[in-house]
Amino acid sequence: MKVIKRDGHMVEWCPEKVEQAINKANMEVEEEEQASSVQIKNIIKYIEKLGKKRILVEDIQDIIEMKLMSIGKYNLAKKYITYRYTRELVRRSNTTDLAIKELIDGESEYWNTENSNKNAKVVTTQRDYLAGITSTDITRRFLLPEDIVSAHDDGIIHFHDADYFAQNALHNCDLINLEDMLQNGTIINGVMIEKPHRFLTAMTIATQLITAVSSSQYGGATISLTHLAPFVRESYERYLKKYKERKFKKEDCEKYAKEDIKKEIIDGVQTFQYQINSMTTTNGQAPFLSVCMYLGETDEYKEELAMIIEEVLNQRIEGMKNEKGVYVTPAFPKLLYVLEEDNIHKDSKYYYLTELAAKCTAKRMVPDYISEKIMKEYKKNEYGDGDCYPCMGCRSFLTPDRSISLGNVAKAKNYVEGKPKYYGRFNQGVVTINLVDVALSSEKDEEKFWQIFEERLELCHRALQIRHKRLSKATSDVAPILWQNGALARLEKGESIHELLHNGYSTISLGYAGLYECVKYMTGHSHTDNGIGKDFGIKVMQKLNDKCKEWKEIENIDYSVYGTPIESTTYKFAKCLKDRFGVIKGITDRDYITNSYHVPVFEEIDAFTKLKLESEFQRLSPGGAISYIETPNLCNNLDAVMEIIKFIYDNIMYAELNTKSDYCQVCGYDGEILIDDNLEWYCPNCGNRDHDKLNVARRTCGYIGTNFWNKGRTQEIKERVMHIDNKDAD
Repeated sequence: MKVIKRDGHMVEWCPEKVEQAINKANMEVEEEEQASSVQIKNIIKYIEKLGKKRILVEDIQDIIEMKLMSIGKYNLAKKYITYRYTRELVRRSNTTDLAIKELIDGESEYWNTENSNKNAKVVTTQRDYLAGITSTDITRRFLLPEDIVSAHDDGIIHFHDADYFAQNALHNCDLINLEDMLQNGTIINGVMIEKPHRFLTAMTIATQLITAVSSSQYGGATISLTHLAPFVRESYERYLKKYKERKFKKEDCEKYAKEDIKKEIIDGVQTFQYQINSMTTTNGQAPFLSVCMYLGETDEYKEELAMIIEEVLNQRIEGMKNEKGVYVTPAFPKLLYVLEEDNIHKDSKYYYLTELAAKCTAKRMVPDYISEKIMKEYKKNEYGDGDCYPCMGCRSFLTPDRSISLGNVAKAKNYVEGKPKYYGRFNQGVVTINLVDVALSSEKDEEKFWQIFEERLELCHRALQIRHKRLSKATSDVAPILWQNGALARLEKGESIHELLHNGYSTISLGYAGLYECVKYMTGHSHTDNGIGKDFGIKVMQKLNDKCKEWKEIENIDYSVYGTPIESTTYKFAKCLKDRFGVIKGITDRDYITNSYHVPVFEEIDAFTKLKLESEFQRLSPGGAISYIETPNLCNNLDAVMEIIKFIYDNIMYAELNTKSDYCQVCGYDGEILIDDNLEWYCPNCGNRDHDKLNVARRTCGYIGTNFWNKGRTQEIKERVMHIDNKDAD
């Protein structure tokens, strides 16, 4: 018999524990009121004769109390109840203390693998985690109702980022309005930062702004290189003026000015890359940054933008040196390359940049690709025109807003009347529904499935409303860099951010996980079958969208469907499902569940079929989604990379290629670091298993992780099949 503990874990039935608990209560009463050893054994036999495969610990305690009263041991039963209540208080009071001790001692697998971009051993990360433990405790005990906490603990839903929720001022992801802050000045820590007048200065200021913004929220942030392009021209004109003043010939002035600006771009990009990867935010990590490269954002400064993009790609191909001085793949910034008419065809003017991007992807896993063509089909503004813009962080896409008719609600200084505004917008937060639990709870009864689905969605809705209401109490003073100094708005001191949370100016996300397992359990088919399974999967996705639309129309809050990048939660959900429903072959027999709408990692499917299929589900995930294909080393097969890129342009809005980029510091091996059957990483060349001497980079739910993962995610990485072969590589 298995006993289900309060934290959801299952342990073997231990009758000695029952005997011990009753004996402790015995010590609190007179001898004649005590239960004899025979009576205690009879209670234990009664429990065992129930013949249950699994039983809740609370049910065991209820039976003990009932049996003690049935044999006339009323006072003893009272003492046992008191003992039980006292133990519950001790458990509650010690939860936070224990979590802190485990973190500091480095004994907890959870903390050591909670985030693959954070090292829990260093003090900056520990400081963030310590604050997070306290925030989570406050959130659970005071800010969320018991049913939402219980649903979160049981893996029915996931209330994201509880470790930041105690502060009402923190939100998720941003599209930073870098143009406004650079062109019109800003303030950091009370110090005025005026408009820079050369590219190198602008790049340096940009890194400071990014770090300040990232320290004022907890999610990803994105900037566009377009906003830095004007400063390339300013620098060039300064160099040109210098040589003209020295009476150089016109052609020499231009020649030397071009040489100087090329050198400054190299220095500026290098400065940016080093600072982004060496700075630490209040979140205990480098800024979780994405950098957009979109030629179509500008006509006036397109040449300058192309020069920056080229250098960013060149330096990323080179990589960054690790502690041994060897070039390896950095996790950040994530690069977003927009595919468009000007760079996708061989005769396109900027095709050379796409070829360079392909080389970079093969070597360093970035950039990821956004199709301007497909995005403009998906993202229509209020006038019906298609727009293209980057995601916030790894996959969070804004839905088209009413910024044209709303006017300049953020009071941005770069606002253009009649033009949609995306930079300066943000996401309020996420709550995720576990679709697998909905399916298993229905026991394959479809009518019951939709009923439970409806109930769980309303649970998520209430949790999202709590997120929104808490954030709506914030004023601009809580994060001046965001709300007063241009990153998101230019509000007055003390002004409420309330208006920016409505009318579609910001989004709030209904996440979902485990579509594959949900569909597989309900229909017996994968959602990739182009038949029964796929149809059911589409119905599930449409239901999510219908609910968001319903809530939005009533509350004027932009709810959006979000394919959640559940990193550690994929493991937590899997464990909860096993505890609640046991091991079900093909559904709960792994230590992870599938992210969002993705084809399961173990399913054999070719790259083009996968991307085409997932594009249909990506359309139904407007608030956030990314697709990927798993590839071998393609550094010697760039033609294959280019074919995939072109396919992305024509078929799917946002996708990436997962290549391999590892290094062993012991023997110098630079091939793929492998995972054994015990889910341990090792160098296939020398057998090194020391995490501190292995550089491993793997895509984790849309971004690159470099600090290793929990067992569930590690198993998922191990089971990933290749979606393309490499027959022509050599």
